[in-house]
Amino acid sequence: AGSRLQHEYVPSAHLSAACTCLAWAPAGARQPPSKDGPQRKKRKSEVGEVDKQLDILAIGTAVGSILLYSTVKGELQSKLDGGHDSRVNCVRWHQDNCCLYSCSDDKHIVEWNTQTCKVKCKWKGDNSSVTCLCISPDGKTLLSAGRTIKLWDLETKEVYRHFTGHATSVSSLMFTTVKPVNESKPFDGITGLYFLSGAIHDRLLSVWQIRSDRKEKNAVMSFTVTDEPTFVDLTVSEVKEEPVKLAVVCRDGQLHLFEHILNGYCKKPLTSNCTIQIATPGNDGDSTPKPVPILAAAFCADKQSLLLVYGNTLQPIIEKVSLNTSESHICLVRDIQKVLSLKTDAALTKVKTPVVNSDTKVLVPGIPGHSTAVKTPALGKEKKKNKRKPGETEESIEERLGALDIDVSKVKTPGGLPQTDSFAVLLVQGLESNDAEILNKVLNTRKENIVKNTVARMPIHAVIPLLHELTKRLQGNPYSASVMVRWLKSVFTLHASYLSTLPDLIPQLGMLYQLMESRVKTLQKLSRLHGRLFILVTQVAASQTVQDVPEVNQTAKLVYEDDSSEDEGSDDEMIADKDSDENWDEDEEKEEQSDEQDMTVEKEINGDSDLEPENESEEE
Repeated sequence: AGSRLQHEYVPSAHLSAACTCLAWAPAGARQPPSKDGPQRKKRKSEVGEVDKQLDILAIGTAVGSILLYSTVKGELQSKLDGGHDSRVNCVRWHQDNCCLYSCSDDKHIVEWNTQTCKVKCKWKGDNSSVTCLCISPDGKTLLSAGRTIKLWDLETKEVYRHFTGHATSVSSLMFTTVKPVNESKPFDGITGLYFLSGAIHDRLLSVWQIRSDRKEKNAVMSFTVTDEPTFVDLTVSEVKEEPVKLAVVCRDGQLHLFEHILNGYCKKPLTSNCTIQIATPGNDGDSTPKPVPILAAAFCADKQSLLLVYGNTLQPIIEKVSLNTSESHICLVRDIQKVLSLKTDAALTKVKTPVVNSDTKVLVPGIPGHSTAVKTPALGKEKKKNKRKPGETEESIEERLGALDIDVSKVKTPGGLPQTDSFAVLLVQGLESNDAEILNKVLNTRKENIVKNTVARMPIHAVIPLLHELTKRLQGNPYSASVMVRWLKSVFTLHASYLSTLPDLIPQLGMLYQLMESRVKTLQKLSRLHGRLFILVTQVAASQTVQDVPEVNQTAKLVYEDDSSEDEGSDDEMIADKDSDENWDEDEEKEEQSDEQDMTVEKEINGDSDLEPENESEEE
């Protein structure tokens, strides 16, 4: 009544096995006799008092165990283990025989005997996890739901009916009527009853009727709300004409009230008769009213007034409200700040900003020989101004970074060389930010000593990114490739032990291997070409020097130019003949394989090769 915390219980394993669901045992539930000795008989008045009081609370946990906690004694009574091996989603007590039913993510439903704390029966409830249970008013059947809803006969544990229509897992199941609509037929305890279901991420609550024929599997009507329902309460219709009242709390903090007489099929989704919201009065300091979320709602025993739970989950406010439902929208104004004792501002005051006077000198940490201009006026005021008018007096980030930038070439070691540790830092920065400018600056150094030291000082985690970067650059022009090979060499020599520990080294270096192989493949051909070109170039140079030595004025040779061209032709023909002779000789050599011919052929080839460079030079 005073919305104060009455009792608090923290299970010993509340961190590893968080509570997932709760259910009160029925008020008349007899507790197992204490083991101390014979239980004394209770007086009638005592029995009456205990019967009215709710005592045992079943708590399902995330690891599959169920705790039975006595709120009267304030202690854990017993623990039900061995039924589920996954998170318990729902627990329900049987009205009469003190049995407890639980369902879990392990797809099973378990019936427990709470006197002996043992599993009475366990059966598979669904192909996916079972999320919700509900016991029928007569206690003979059980509704279970994962995505499809099933009605089980509790004696035989067989499915009596299937209901399909929810796309997501069902979060709430409730019977809405106790007696069937048409009372002419004999009542078997279940046929003709209506029940309600809601699912996660689903803005429709569906109502289903248990028919005698098995054909009808769809919902008979649905109620639409503004967001996913988080809490549902209803008044059960006991007489035929009595409407069912429904209170649905949504995730957006609104409460929707429905009132409807269940009488068969209804095509359109029904909207709420009344929507209730709670807001703060917008007066002191803050002029805009803020919404206060409603956490839960329940009908009182008179079925007219409601208990509302709203505010903060740590310290909720419970209030009894009697409503005039003729209005379609009601907004209750509640000043939640005055009631709520939790202050969130307290934590923020721990951060203190220093007050700096204009005449104090501020020392800024920095690198020796590198000073920044220090502004002495109070920093707090300036910041506030800048927030209002950005970019007026304050330097841009680019300028600040420019002021902080350390030029590597300026920082000298006694030896006069740039410091390799700054190179290593720069390299890591470049690799992390993928900055081409920094990487070019570092990787284009040609001094072996610097390369070695940089690679030695760089952190291990940067080795693989560096290898990827080098591989990328090896594919570029040959000039840069020649520089990159130096880096590769030092990386492989210095970090070989680390690289050999990597399990996925082969795929990491795959592209590098391929690049190297493709380059080395052409090496032989290139060296041959290089040799030939070298010979050609030297011959050309030699012939030019020979031509330059004699006097150019001798004109007699030019008279016989035609004859010399004919000679050239005959020479060519002779070479062609010799070539064909050589080929013929080679064929014959294959057939006869005689040593003498080998010798002659070799001589001929040698003779030819002596002539060839000149011929080639003439053609050139």
